[in-house]
Amino acid sequence: MSWPDAPSPRGLLVSEFVAALPRWDTPLAGPALPEIAFVGRSNVGKSSLVNLLVGRRALARASRTPGKTRNANVYRWGPGCYLVDLPGYGWARAGAAERQVWRRLVSAYLAHRPTLAGVVWLLDIRRDPSPEDLTVGAELRARGVPTLVALTKADQVGRAARAARASAIALRLELDATEFVLTSSKTREGAEDLRDSVLAHVG
Repeated sequence: MSWPDAPSPRGLLVSEFVAALPRWDTPLAGPALPEIAFVGRSNVGKSSLVNLLVGRRALARASRTPGKTRNANVYRWGPGCYLVDLPGYGWARAGAAERQVWRRLVSAYLAHRPTLAGVVWLLDIRRDPSPEDLTVGAELRARGVPTLVALTKADQVGRAARAARASAIALRLELDATEFVLTSSKTREGAEDLRDSVLAHVG
């Protein structure tokens, strides 16, 4: 699940919405490019992190209500990749049957999407990994896809407590906390590190 890190060029890259995919195998009409998927629990801040990454406030629609992302929303970023905002897993204001549809979409996309080049896995720094998080971690290991862990909502944890929270999460997931990126869509913390890592990965 390791994600290589290297410096990358800076500068604003053009970003635009491309499609909302209802199924994991729905093809894109545009050019064949690597896809970077954003995955995490409902209300962890996936849409906000996409906006933080590309430097736009409202490319991806962020909502205060969990469960608003119901398809795989695809955005083209620069000349070289697609960003894919997958539905959140876990709690959402929807019925069990509908949540199962979203969960199957996420699992199938992570397991079978041939153009999947990497995953940004979002975890709330304030919370211990949930059973759903552990399941997704196992799915990512099974696929062997390069994964970058982004701890969100860092502004809501004091700086003195951040290292301890990151270590606790890493221990539960059997990962290396030094490879995590701490982010905050409110303060823009971690935006450049996240951006550099994704750009370096897709070349």
